[in-house]
Amino acid sequence: MIPYGHQAISDQDIAAVVEVLRSDFLTQGPAVERFERALAEQCGAKHAVAVSSATAALHLAALAAGVGPGDTVWTSPVTFVASANCARYCGANVDFVDIDPITWNLSAGALEEKLARAAQRPKAIVAVHLGGLSCDMEPIARMARAHGSVVIEDASHAVGASVGGVPVGKNAHSDMTVFSFHPVKIVTTCEGGAITTNRDDLYERLVSLRTHGITRDPKRMVNPSHGSWYYEQLELGFNYRLSDVHAALGTSQLTRLEAFIARRNELAGEYQRRLAKLPLRWQQVPAGARSAYHLFLIRADWAAHGGQRAAFESMRAAGVGVNLHYIPVHLQPYYAQLGFRPGDFPEAEAYYREAMTLPLHVQMTEANLELIVGALKNILT
Repeated sequence: MIPYGHQAISDQDIAAVVEVLRSDFLTQGPAVERFERALAEQCGAKHAVAVSSATAALHLAALAAGVGPGDTVWTSPVTFVASANCARYCGANVDFVDIDPITWNLSAGALEEKLARAAQRPKAIVAVHLGGLSCDMEPIARMARAHGSVVIEDASHAVGASVGGVPVGKNAHSDMTVFSFHPVKIVTTCEGGAITTNRDDLYERLVSLRTHGITRDPKRMVNPSHGSWYYEQLELGFNYRLSDVHAALGTSQLTRLEAFIARRNELAGEYQRRLAKLPLRWQQVPAGARSAYHLFLIRADWAAHGGQRAAFESMRAAGVGVNLHYIPVHLQPYYAQLGFRPGDFPEAEAYYREAMTLPLHVQMTEANLELIVGALKNILT
């Protein structure tokens, strides 16, 4: 079975991990700081905070943004549930902004319409870069700031992506950017995530929340220090640390990020060339943007070709591990209990009826491409 995503581990990666395993620090050591510096440099950001997962990163970003009970966070319905759950972890409400029919990202036009009629401004907007393609961040950020909302980019799919040559994660139009380093993502730390920001106040809060709300900095302490062992818990934080073992893998992987992105774009181009005559469409990348192509997403009228479920089963029977990203979050039973209903976000629901994720990872071969395209042709022709 050709998986839709797969890690690419090199001898360099293995050596980096072994070096940490033989060192004095498996966690809370220098490898995490090296990874954070490398990520911040890659993105052109002032700060990077490494954490145990992108879910943890979203939670900390929401907390650092001041999200709490009585607040509302807006995000895209076409995303993994963590983009919405981060608000619920803070005791806040969630609402959604429908997607753009071309890019399938959160729609700036739909956001403008929703803001115009909203009784309560969102405390934060989580803009999800679906498949590795950045949202249209400039108008999203402009509207958000006009309403006093914090802007969080959920770039779990988009490390290495850019718009106009500006890397995602530089926070040119946001307060914080979240990344994921799960094995199916572009760069992996096994499990892990990170937040980049240019704001010192957010950085200090993120670092505190990552480690139980504890500080050893005398400048931040409430009481005089009792000695070199002394620390203070200033707020209720979490154990969301990333280990040095994971960080070493991530630092090594980042050295090959450009090669990963180039190969993914090459494979996406091959898909587009070979699928051009089939009755389907793919996510459109605007001029000046570069997708990281974590996913290659297509849409087709499956109902005209035996149905969506039959198409998926046929592809998997042919050895192609297709997937679907994502079931719209507002259709999940948990969110239905909160009052969301089918029909609330028609573009997202139309996307779900038509979507399929084709395999895309740097280890794919010509034979893989031929098999995938051939299996699709059998269904659609």
